[in-house]
Amino acid sequence: MTKSERIIPPNSDPTAIDPPSRLTVSPYGSWVSSIPLAPDPGDELMLLELRVDGEDLYWLEGRPDQNGHQILVQQHGRAIADMTAADTNVRSRVHEYGGASYTVNDGCVYFTRFDDGRLYRQTPGEAPVALTPARALRFADLVVDERRSRLICVQEDHTESTRLPESQAVNSLVEVRWGDSDARPPRTLVTGNDFYSSPRLNPDRSRLAWITWNHPNMPWDGTELWVADFARDGSLGPSTLVAGGPSESVAQPEWSPGGVLHFVSDRSGWWNLYRWVEEPSGAGAGQLRPGDGGAIEAIAPTEAEFCHYQWRFGRPTYVFADGGEIIAIARRGGQDELLRIDPKRHLASKVDVPYSELEFICGRGGKVAFVAGRPVESTAVVEFDLASGRLEVVRRASSMLLDARYLSVPEKIEFPTERGLTAFGFYYPPTNPDFTGVPEERPPLVVRCHGGPTANASTSLDLDVQRLTSRGIGVLDVDHGGSTGYGRAYRERLCGEWGVVDVQDCVSGARYLAMQGLVDRDRLAITGKSAGGWTTLCAAAFTDVFRGGVAYFAITDLELWARGTHKFESRYLDGLIGPYPERRDLYLERSPTNAGASFNCPVVIIQGLDDRVVPRDQAEKMVGAVRTAGKPFAYVEFPDEGHGLRKAANIEHALRAELGLYAAVFEIRFADAIEPLTFERAGADEVRVGRG
Repeated sequence: MTKSERIIPPNSDPTAIDPPSRLTVSPYGSWVSSIPLAPDPGDELMLLELRVDGEDLYWLEGRPDQNGHQILVQQHGRAIADMTAADTNVRSRVHEYGGASYTVNDGCVYFTRFDDGRLYRQTPGEAPVALTPARALRFADLVVDERRSRLICVQEDHTESTRLPESQAVNSLVEVRWGDSDARPPRTLVTGNDFYSSPRLNPDRSRLAWITWNHPNMPWDGTELWVADFARDGSLGPSTLVAGGPSESVAQPEWSPGGVLHFVSDRSGWWNLYRWVEEPSGAGAGQLRPGDGGAIEAIAPTEAEFCHYQWRFGRPTYVFADGGEIIAIARRGGQDELLRIDPKRHLASKVDVPYSELEFICGRGGKVAFVAGRPVESTAVVEFDLASGRLEVVRRASSMLLDARYLSVPEKIEFPTERGLTAFGFYYPPTNPDFTGVPEERPPLVVRCHGGPTANASTSLDLDVQRLTSRGIGVLDVDHGGSTGYGRAYRERLCGEWGVVDVQDCVSGARYLAMQGLVDRDRLAITGKSAGGWTTLCAAAFTDVFRGGVAYFAITDLELWARGTHKFESRYLDGLIGPYPERRDLYLERSPTNAGASFNCPVVIIQGLDDRVVPRDQAEKMVGAVRTAGKPFAYVEFPDEGHGLRKAANIEHALRAELGLYAAVFEIRFADAIEPLTFERAGADEVRVGRG
């Protein structure tokens, strides 16, 4: 089955702008664009982690012009102000990916700093005060227990792993108290399992719910939801298993205002909403299954996902509104929807909002707020009035005024792939109101593969995509098998098949567009970051479809990575490839570093030297393999970056290297000052590459 659907931005008319009377005929890739190549360092913010405290709204802003620091921002009334200093990076490093790095209660802010990992308490008008000692500890998922003057949070203890590299960090739930004395060591509440997340207090602060799981599972494989009462001294009493297990992914526990525990589970094959009830509510209540001392009740079951991929802490998808209503984000067919759910009637209705990407939902009064995105408008913090339906943009990620005529609106496509299956993606056609391609010429195509690999493509405005499409280059963003948002069965296509299914789906998507006559089958390239970088290098090594590849902080050697990565992902490959060392043959067979001689196209390898997720030895081994094999490559390293580029100058440098590869392998001349990249190759000082 194949089909495509254009994602028309709601409340817009794609025919409203008349085309110019004359178009300049020019080769694809040479078009003059109004979208600048160099990003404005102060005008491409990351908007993260919304929180509500009373009538105030808080969020984090990642700022490339401030060394990539995440600054805590408050909206009080109509005023917006920074709450933390420019040299304070509010960011957690638990699981290396972090998230849920602050919370607010009665105007008092609690946060963790990226540089020292310590927890701080900042009361209004005062300087931050450290709550934890200067030790090798990291914290995330902070919850205020004001009744006992403490925080409850996830702790990751690196004391032993710092002293003994072969040791792993110890994860637990802890309490951190505040008072007049010096910073106190945290007290452990729950420990013994490999991982913990989502500690949540019930309304009267008498009980705690939390999520836990063990190796080799990742949180989207299998987790458990537990509940326990507090003892008089604040410790936890006997605990009750509510839901979950080794093959059921449970996430996002939240207590309703009435004290009923809700959560998300994929027991039906889709991450749906459930609640834990002491007594079934009768006929029509949905799927019931006994729990320990209660029953599990489905709320408005549907074939959609109420959970994001769980790489980071603190990405809520539902919130309780007045009158018992639930406002939720659900992902269906690769796009997000906003739903109003009546849990008593088990009914959900879609809310018409002009966004295709939604996250970090929270509520205050009769309003909900979220970070929202769509293809033709920069990401924004948006507030939605539940009574009137009015939307208000609180903060935009960019103030850049873009001419919508230069923005490519993606077409959602389904295409046939290996084994008679169907895969998904978003195709962005070349779009420019001033230019058209040369007759009989087809545009080149860049295939983008998301990270994770258990993540998904996003349809939020991405200037890296628009920089290409407005210059005459098509882009295909692939949701390969294994991607989140299409149900558990689709996610599990990648089990044991990483480096196979993801590569096949990228190849199939590119070939599908070429067969439709939309792109030039001889001018295809591929790019990706992290796990997407791995797929890029596998495609370059094991297929002959692409003319070039750009891999950002990519895994390149599975055996090396399995032995040396951080705890959170140290057993990830058990599910993606197979257990190690039992299936060492697959680890060697699929690693691009062992296939340097078979590389079929030049590659650009981009690496942050402070990367703790995919260490620099991965990039260096890949460079050595292609150099020894005499294959053309370019290596771009950034000493001051980790897993992801956050600083403006580095972002621009990497972008120019990527565009330089496309100029070389597509044999195009950009209207901008972008020169074809010069590649290194053993036995030659330099080599320029192109078709042929």
